[in-house]
Amino acid sequence: MPDAPATIPLEEGIAMARTGDIWTFRGRSVVNKVMHAATNSPVNHVGMALVLDDLPPLLWHAELGRSSLDLWSATHHRGAQVHDLRESVCRWQEKYAQRAFLRQLHPTVTRPLEDRALLSIERLDGVAFPSTVRLAGKWLRGRDGYLSPREITRGRGRPSAAYCAEIVGTTLQDIGILRIDAPSNWFDPGRFWSGDTLPLADGWSYGTEIEVARAVSGGTRWERQDDGDADGVPDCSKTE
Repeated sequence: MPDAPATIPLEEGIAMARTGDIWTFRGRSVVNKVMHAATNSPVNHVGMALVLDDLPPLLWHAELGRSSLDLWSATHHRGAQVHDLRESVCRWQEKYAQRAFLRQLHPTVTRPLEDRALLSIERLDGVAFPSTVRLAGKWLRGRDGYLSPREITRGRGRPSAAYCAEIVGTTLQDIGILRIDAPSNWFDPGRFWSGDTLPLADGWSYGTEIEVARAVSGGTRWERQDDGDADGVPDCSKTE
């Protein structure tokens, strides 16, 4: 596999996106640095690309916010959501001051596996984002994660709450890219960084991070209600 470029433009990153690719986000604020130290990883947020015929590239993830339209349910809500990929990356870069990184999946996901991804989204879309206390508890309980076959069978339902890494990890397990011998709360955003190790099923691999630069101008193809921006559309040419 040839070495990936260190940084690419946003439009190139969006054009490269394929279902199953990982998008990670990291910040430089004091709070972000505390999170990095506590979790021993540089990652604050993770999402999974969903790229289907005749649709713009999408991002499947879980957010605390509800300002962007969930394209799966056509509603605004917190938790597990499907968003326009470009709009989401632009928003995380600008509104949340995060650097964006792409890790490409190899080989390419086939149509039957895309169908599995859609079934996973059908099951998980709208699952609530956990409270801060519950989030910390779930993360700590998942540090030494191993599931027996009985626990695996019992645990594949719809959770009451899940954070971003759980949503991505569970969906990748549902597709068959990750093995299912780890509980969902074993996943944290740092697991998806190349400095850590994912329980990949045979035949799958992820490339190293490619940083995706900010766009010159922003926008979205979808209707969007906003929490306070003047026109409801993020402008990647702005700096906060």
